[in-house]
Order: sequence, then structure tokens, then C-alpha cells
Amino acid sequence: MSAPATSTATTATATTEQAPVTFERDPAQYRHWKLTFAGPVATLSMDIDEDGGLRPGYALKLNSYDLGVDIELHDAVQRIRFEHPEVRTVILTSAKDRIFCSGANIFMLGKSSHAWKVNFCKFTNETRNGIEDASRHSGLKFIAACNGTTAGGGYELALACDEIVLVDDRSSAVSLPEVPLLGVLPGTGGLTRLTDKRRVRRDHADIFCTTTEGVRGQRAHDWKLVDAVVKPARFAEHVQQRALALAAQSDRPAGHDGVKLTPLSRSQEAHGYRYDTVQVHIDPRARKATLTVFGPAKHQPQALAAILAAGADWWPLKMARELDDAILTLRANHLDIGIWILKTEGDPHQVLATDALLDAHASHWFVRETIGMLRRTLARLEVSSRTLFALIEPDSCFAGTLLELALAADRSYMLHLPDAPDDAPRVFASTANFGRYPAVNGLTRLAARFCQDEVAIQAVQDHIGAPLDAINAASLGLVTATPDDIDWEDEIRIAIEERASLSPDALTGLEANLRFGPVETMETRIFGRLTAWQNWIFNRPNAVGEQGALKVFGSGNKARFDWDRV
Repeated sequence: MSAPATSTATTATATTEQAPVTFERDPAQYRHWKLTFAGPVATLSMDIDEDGGLRPGYALKLNSYDLGVDIELHDAVQRIRFEHPEVRTVILTSAKDRIFCSGANIFMLGKSSHAWKVNFCKFTNETRNGIEDASRHSGLKFIAACNGTTAGGGYELALACDEIVLVDDRSSAVSLPEVPLLGVLPGTGGLTRLTDKRRVRRDHADIFCTTTEGVRGQRAHDWKLVDAVVKPARFAEHVQQRALALAAQSDRPAGHDGVKLTPLSRSQEAHGYRYDTVQVHIDPRARKATLTVFGPAKHQPQALAAILAAGADWWPLKMARELDDAILTLRANHLDIGIWILKTEGDPHQVLATDALLDAHASHWFVRETIGMLRRTLARLEVSSRTLFALIEPDSCFAGTLLELALAADRSYMLHLPDAPDDAPRVFASTANFGRYPAVNGLTRLAARFCQDEVAIQAVQDHIGAPLDAINAASLGLVTATPDDIDWEDEIRIAIEERASLSPDALTGLEANLRFGPVETMETRIFGRLTAWQNWIFNRPNAVGEQGALKVFGSGNKARFDWDRV
């Protein structure tokens, strides 16, 4: 399977004739999931349509999944968060007998391009991280009710949940068979969650990950692979009891109306995409895309009732959803666009006023979920394998929440106007930059930027709300360079051209190593392993060569390995 492409009317970056991937879904369009509600408990049942693959050429048998299945899962979790505040626990289970999920569809992987496989693994990782984010920040707990065989990516989905319950029917097992079966790694965080999250002993994990049959029953519980094994007669009752017990610990509100996630305002233009709050302009020759985020209008709702009435049109949520969609669309459909230029446009004081509202109402469930959407969107930006340059120009509004875009960038350039200081751009720090949006390593972007230097961080904190021109921003370490208006065009052009001339592979490794500062978390370890180890393994003939394990799976032939250790 080749990576999807845009139409020729959009850009010249098309690499195949496949239609572009879209990431917006609606429950009425679901082909693979059934979502039901009973008071504080939602049940999300996997019932994958074998003929519903995102691309032709494979059948999604045994509840195996492809990117389209995970796009629906991502949408379902988002809708539970925003549209059903009464829900406190989500049960993830299967609508099919004796099978929970057999993992990523192997034939899909065998037919896919390298880039598709890696991007698929990245999105599924982010979706599972989103489940854990909901548990950590939103009071929304997840139970994996494994009512049958749970293999590969199916078990990795279970690992993202707070609790795993396995049916004890003498045949159902959990397994991570990628190494012995396919010659690859559990690509959606399996190895890392075993050790970092479930604290499985290394020797037990070694046995578990090198056998195809997996582990069942009491041994699965003893090895910490599951939280409970329950006989079929009591399975449903036990899951419900645990769901209600977890729900009782949540602070999500009862009796509140949810906020409908209305369709995005996305339209295709001659050279990119346009939303209400985001514009994407693609330059195929320069291999760059410019993402411009538009700040809030002057007349924003102030009272909580007005914010709720605005719902999905409230600027912070609308912008976060539209930027998220733009990031995903570029990642999936424009592989050769290696540089993303980040710009903003608007009144920085309106951004700061919106930040103040987010602070004032941070304890309200809807505002909390909006902050979470912003947090996850920014994190998605940083784990994208693209160069990020921020350009701070007149009419920019890099303030507070939008300053995070510049702090996420690999470099930031701020225009200095020594002869027209009143026209020069300003940046503004706000309380949003000191804890509201931790990156995937758990640090604020300022802390990661300054390698946790408390003096440097405090210097920025001392200037919260102050307009900082290029010289002041540079003195605080907030920007990379401050060309004046004479040198601006040439310096930016040279920086982009130089970057575009470098090896994309080397840049992916460079950026992934530098972005997250001195701290490792489970999330950074997952993405680091995906970027380095799985990326490398997906290129090796032992996995994807003509006689590689991933290629010959299901053919009746044995894989032929090059036995040299590299």
C-alpha cells in the first residue's frame, strides 16, 4: 500500500493515485465500532467490518484493524469526552464471540509502503496516548473487557486502558507475537507499556514477547499482564462492577448537557487547505507548508454560559480541532513536504484574554476538555517528523497559548524593526506557558527549552503579560534569531533552502533527539522506539524483503533471515 496523495489540483506532491486520507468521522459513518451509553458507563464495542478497509486489497478478519478503524476510535473517544460529560468509565470490548482483537491487519502491513506503516503506527500510538490522557486529566477511566483472543495491537489497545479483564475460558490469551511471527516489534507501545506501565518483569516479558501462543488464565494475572481473569459466567457482571467502581471515583459531572462536535469548516484551495481559524499553504517546489493560525475575534464569549452556548465554535476548541486536522492531513498526504512554517495572525491581547478565561474556568468540565484538546494537538505537532520553523512578523499573535507554537518549533525567527519600533511584532508569555500544556515528556516547553534552568524560566515568568520585542525576546532566550527588515527575506530563504537540502532521514533523527529535553517518559520512549528501532526494522529485508517474515505471512512459506546481527 502506497502512501495516499493529494489531487493534482491541490499540490504537486502526489505519490500515488490513492485518494487522500481524511481524519474527520461521525458516529453515523462508523463501520467498525458500536457506541452505547448507560448512565456513567459507555461501552465501545469493536465489530470490525471485514470489507471496510481504508484501502483495497485486504480483509479485516478476526477484528484486525487498519488506519480507518483507529480513526473511528479516535473520534469516538473525543465524542465521549465532549458530548457525554456524564460518562465516567468506558468499557472497550468486542461484539464478536471469542475474539477481542487480533491486532493490526498483517496483510495491510505487508502491502504498505514504509512511510504508511510508520505513520500508521504513529497515529495508533497517539490514539492510545489519548486514552491515557483522558484517564490522567479528565476523570475518564477505561476497562479493556477482553472477551476472547487478544493479540498484538489488540493487546496494545488493552494496555492503554486502566484495567484489563481477560475471560478465563481455557482458550483466550493475551499475546504480543510480532517478533516470532512477523519479524517486527509491537509497534504501538507494547514493549514500553509492559515495562513502564504494568511493571512486568524483564524475563517474563522476554518469554511473553517471543512466543506466538501468548499467556492465558492465572499466569497472565500472575505476570501482571492483566488485572483479572474471570470465568465466562461472571465476566459481564465483573466488568460492570469494576466500571461502576471506577465511575464512583470520577469528578466528571452528572446531569450536564454535552457539547456537540460539529463538522469542521475545512475546504480545499488551489494550494492547500482553509479552515475558519487555520490556513495551510503548500509550496511543492520548496517542499514547505505554511500553517497560519488566526487568533480569536474581538468579541469572544466571556461568561461560562456563553462559552457553553458557543460550544464547538468557541475559538480555543475550534482552533485546536482545525489545527489537529491540518497536522494529520499534512502528515498523511504530503510526505515530501518536509518543512512546516508556523505563523499566527491576529490581536495578541485577544489571545491573552482567552487564556485568562481558560484559567478562570479551568475546573469546568468543558473548559478542562478544551485545554486537553489544545494539549494533545500541540503534542501531535511535536512528534510529527517535520522541521518546524516559527516566523514572528508584524500582525503576529504569538501570545500565551499561541506562543506554544513558537516554543514547539525547532527554530523561531522574529523580525526586528530598529527604524520602526512601533510596527515591530511582540510576543507575550502568559500563565498558559507554565504548566497548562506539558509536552509528551511531561515538561513545559519552556522547561524543555531551557533544560530545566530555573533562573531562565523565572526570567520569562517575571515578564508575563509584557510585550516583548525582538531584542527583549532574544535576551530571554525565547527566539532563535532576530533579523532586521533588510536581512529578513534573505535569511529566512537561506534557512529554508539549507534545511530542504538535508537528508530527511537524518533530520527526523536529529529533531526527535533534540525536541524533548533531558527527561524521558513512557510516551517519549514509545515514540523514540518507533522512530529509531521500528523504523529501522521496517526497512530490513528480514521483515520486508521478498522472503521477509512480514511479506510471506499467510503464504505457507517460511521466512528466510540474514542471520548476521547488525
